[in-house]
Amino acid sequence: MAYRTILVDDNPPVRTITLNRPERRNAMTQAMRSELISAFEDIASSDCRVLILTGAGDAFCSGLDLSELESLHGRASSDHRRDAEQVARLFTTLYELPIPTIAAVRGAAIAGGTGLAMICDFTLANSSAKFGFTEVCIGFVPALVWAFLSLQAGEKVCRDLLLTGRFFGADEAKRIGLVNDVVATDELMARARNLAESLLANSSQSMRATKQLLADQNRSRLQSAITLALEANEESRSTSDFHEGVSAFLEKRKPLWRK
Repeated sequence: MAYRTILVDDNPPVRTITLNRPERRNAMTQAMRSELISAFEDIASSDCRVLILTGAGDAFCSGLDLSELESLHGRASSDHRRDAEQVARLFTTLYELPIPTIAAVRGAAIAGGTGLAMICDFTLANSSAKFGFTEVCIGFVPALVWAFLSLQAGEKVCRDLLLTGRFFGADEAKRIGLVNDVVATDELMARARNLAESLLANSSQSMRATKQLLADQNRSRLQSAITLALEANEESRSTSDFHEGVSAFLEKRKPLWRK
């Protein structure tokens, strides 16, 4: 299949998927989400045994593309719901992939980009990598990323990162358990490939069974969290703070929140 926003490179049995909008710092569009879902789903029926996910240029994924952010104004509630459901499907498909997944993060991985990075089984980052769940800064609710973050970090960490919307670096991300290793930029992809090679030495059947076990044990909790997240997501997009936050972001000014 030909893709417009991602690159898929096979070096059997390792597949590398690269977010390929470097001129937009790999900002995510609806088209990119659709192509990622398709590429992830294709893995299940392929001979791929390890996935490496990375970004072209100097960023991993800077979050939602501004052009899509502008289009959120005036959309019907059903459109917002479908948009959120696509994000949920993207995250869930990546989380439930039957093979080991490695994120190689160079530069910014913001909002949904942080989500993609942390959902992978292994997350490697260069020393200048920057993360952040910035949704509250534009009057939004980080509902869907919370569903997955809550599986990996304690509530105190979740509250800190989600309520402040602050940026945090690779070293802190490693300290709180969202990054496995911090690597020099020129060694990042080599480290990812070396990790992939070490995983290939394991039993493919055993790794698939282990990933299945992990997915099964969390499925009920995750499905419940996603249901709550979709409702919160849809509701938050109809608020005055959301519309003010998006306008302020696009106009490069501070938002004027209602008390």
